[in-house]
Amino acid sequence: MLRSNSPAVGAAREAATVSTVREATYEVLRDLGMTTIFGNPGSSELPFLKDMPADFRYVLALHERAAAGMGLGYALGRNQAAFVNLHSIASAGNGLSALIDAHYFHAPLVVTTGQQDRRQIMAEPFLVSRAVDVVKPYVKWACEPLRAEDVPAAIARGYHLAMQPPRGPVFISIPMDDWNKPCEPVVARRVSQSVSPDPAALEEVVRAIDSSRKLALIAGSQIEEDGAWNDAIALAERVNADVYAEPIAPRWAFPRSHRLFRGGLLPAQKPLADQLAEYDTVVVLGAPIFLYYAYVPGNAIRPGTKLFQITNSPQDASAALAGTSVVGNIAAAAHYIGSRVKPNERPVAALPAPPDAPAEYPMTTGYLFSVLNKLLPHDAIIAEECPSSKGDLDRYIRLDEPGSFYSVRSGILGFGLPAAVGLQLARPERRVVCAVGDGSAQYSIQALWSAVQSKAPVIFVVVNNGNYSALKGFSNFTRVGTNVPGIDIPGIDMTKIAEGYGMKARAVERPEDIEAALKEAFASKCPCLVSVHVREGGQKTMGMDQSVNPPNYG
Repeated sequence: MLRSNSPAVGAAREAATVSTVREATYEVLRDLGMTTIFGNPGSSELPFLKDMPADFRYVLALHERAAAGMGLGYALGRNQAAFVNLHSIASAGNGLSALIDAHYFHAPLVVTTGQQDRRQIMAEPFLVSRAVDVVKPYVKWACEPLRAEDVPAAIARGYHLAMQPPRGPVFISIPMDDWNKPCEPVVARRVSQSVSPDPAALEEVVRAIDSSRKLALIAGSQIEEDGAWNDAIALAERVNADVYAEPIAPRWAFPRSHRLFRGGLLPAQKPLADQLAEYDTVVVLGAPIFLYYAYVPGNAIRPGTKLFQITNSPQDASAALAGTSVVGNIAAAAHYIGSRVKPNERPVAALPAPPDAPAEYPMTTGYLFSVLNKLLPHDAIIAEECPSSKGDLDRYIRLDEPGSFYSVRSGILGFGLPAAVGLQLARPERRVVCAVGDGSAQYSIQALWSAVQSKAPVIFVVVNNGNYSALKGFSNFTRVGTNVPGIDIPGIDMTKIAEGYGMKARAVERPEDIEAALKEAFASKCPCLVSVHVREGGQKTMGMDQSVNPPNYG
């Protein structure tokens, strides 16, 4: 949140004498509400971090991936830009996967990284960085200021760009000798962050809905980005539309137990088109058309179906394979349409809740998540990265509050653990549960230490099957077979790893023990890890088995 909106603050700042780039930067960060720093420091960052002001908090990570990943979770949890400070070229090596996550997640990050001393960059010294060039495909803006005194203004500009829809990361490389150079004060301006959609285009959507015989709404993660949760529900209820989640949803943008909710779409062309075949009008609210994974050829939508997309992303609009796209704020669009469409009074019954999974041994992921669902607080937050058991998590976890679910959007492993820590720091009044595979956890395992040191009471539920089970599922789906090296990962003791980082941990093998273990975790006010041995899965890929015939998609 900007602190410098009043003329009095701006006048006082301009009258003040700020002697260095470093001091001016800290003042800009205060104005922009970025007083928590996620970082992993190196030699080129020390001049900025020395004598850090007392009103700033530094959250240390043991790896750049974890630092940027925690910043991502913090930004999503607060719905505001987060500040990340990384080290030299390592920022683009170790931290790049988290920047890619932020790019696809529309997560606003202001990432600064150190650079060698300006006076010797031409000599290619040790730790010279070309990170600005490396990260450009995955950030909204990347720069190394031409002058030391431009650094505070570059951070302010980066903040405003990061917060503009579609939101995303920005990247600023700062030579280490810049921090002590003289600098005039910089006042952070106010920049609006909402672009209204074209009313004429929205009227076309209204007319299509009014003339529709059967309507489907696709709820996408941009509903949450634009604060459109209530508007989307109101629209769905007014027209009594069947509501689906976008494929491989990174956020849940509609209540899971709502009577209109019909589950998620499948990430392949023919299966998805078959799911929507009975609808003559489909409105995609805040998502791409469509996100695919496995290749199953077919049309994006059944011929003759009216397809509309409302998105805050010009890129998503331009990349759509079919339909008419409208670019603008999702909340404004949903409210506009909802206030003009005719109400539909058709009776709609909720889908029945899935039956409890049986308590078998070895334990199934269905049983694990059905037990977890019964114990979750109503406002719990799930950070998910368990690809092979994602289908069971989607089936059994039924949360109805906004901001309840976050999952990796890029497909790069390593998202879950640091994102969960950042989310917990951003939302201390809510309990974060990180459901993560034993394979996925290894990509950012250092985040466990940061959870302990930050006293972030995340509950890490490790789905432990001793292999990359999602790969086995994809091998079946593509008929490659399972005679592939590098899929099994034996010999990992998750409880000992967690305990080595100072975290309380417990292993569970039998189904009769899981409820007590989870209750103990929820009763604790400290971060803890529950490693759950489950039956080997991997027979489905994102809800699709090895057959591509319609009866077998689920």
